[in-house]
Amino acid sequence: MLQINKLRENTEGAIELLKVRNKDFTSEINGILAADDKRKASQAELDSVLAESNRLSKEIGDLFKSGKAAEASILKEETVLLKEKSHALKEEMTKAEEEIKRLLYIVPNIPHVDVPSGKDDSDNKKIDEEGSLPDLHAEALPHWEIADKYGLIDFELGVKISGAGFPVYRGKGAKLQRALINFFLDEATEAGYEEIIPPHLVNEASGIATGQLPDKEGQMYHTEVDNLYLIPTGEVPITNIFRDVIIKETEFSHKLCGYTPCFRREAGSYGKDVRGLNRLHQFDKVEIVRVEHPDNSYAVLDDMVEHVKSLLRKLELPFRTLRLCGGDLGFTAALTFDLEVYSAAQKRWLEVSSISNFETYQANRLKLRFKNKVGKTQLAHTLNGSALALPRILAALLENNQDEKGIRIPEALVKYTGFDYID
Repeated sequence: MLQINKLRENTEGAIELLKVRNKDFTSEINGILAADDKRKASQAELDSVLAESNRLSKEIGDLFKSGKAAEASILKEETVLLKEKSHALKEEMTKAEEEIKRLLYIVPNIPHVDVPSGKDDSDNKKIDEEGSLPDLHAEALPHWEIADKYGLIDFELGVKISGAGFPVYRGKGAKLQRALINFFLDEATEAGYEEIIPPHLVNEASGIATGQLPDKEGQMYHTEVDNLYLIPTGEVPITNIFRDVIIKETEFSHKLCGYTPCFRREAGSYGKDVRGLNRLHQFDKVEIVRVEHPDNSYAVLDDMVEHVKSLLRKLELPFRTLRLCGGDLGFTAALTFDLEVYSAAQKRWLEVSSISNFETYQANRLKLRFKNKVGKTQLAHTLNGSALALPRILAALLENNQDEKGIRIPEALVKYTGFDYID
């Protein structure tokens, strides 16, 4: 959620940067400032009315003590009118505050100056590319056929149990899945992240605090009786650890990681690009979350990107780094880098990680603050990234490492799987 004082300081600059998202938010921002002006004016008038009411109450008391009941009664009639006016002013303030909140919830984060313009993912800017693209044999298969051939994943059984988008991992497929989770967690721990096992359902306040609500409620599974949401990513419960928290400046950095299943409705997804593991309703992911001093957050963002790159190098997967354009940038993000791996059998790049700096946008909703060296309270910066999401990693591993006899397991995973080949 944007900070009103920052919008006042540079209204035109904020509006101009938001245009990178391919929408003009002039009306919404002006509405926020107008509603805030109304709230402040009502508050000032209310303070004056309450002060006058207190003064009259004291005067009425003195008049009664002096035996001047008639004069006191006249003044009491004035206090009744002041009371009615104060109620009206409070209602005006409440309406203004509700309008401010409504508008703040629909205005996304202001993009960083480095966010390129563009309409969709085709306009994202490639930063770098590493690794050689595999040259597969003539009979190479896509991962969903590999999974069926070797009994690794049963998609049809998942449909029977739950529906499309809920695969059943079996045998070495299940072991490979677990191996990846343990590998990612161990690598994060080695990099200084504290491991967290969070709840997999969150309340509405948690969804609002990290920006999933009210923006993405249609993509989240909702248990209506308890009013709880299945998490779309581990970012939500882990980041909410810091909701309504004031931390000490000396406590930076906070580095947390956690494995969770993730649940997304993915409404409207269909076609060849969602086959197999490409797009699921339930999938596993290891998330890294950082809470940082504003002066250091962009250096930390680079560090997080490098951490994910190191994982892909150890998995021997060709990958590229993209800076997301305004049209593809997430609602709460100021700057995002995507990491994509190459799927040799599908002959296309698959997104496996998004690493974002939210600056103060989430922290303002979270009320996540710190006291600086002079004792002034200010908002921290939050960041998060996938390290990594498993489905497309697994798909690329199966496709890129296949030969005529089976699938080779990358050396970094062998100690976790207990086998180096699937045949």
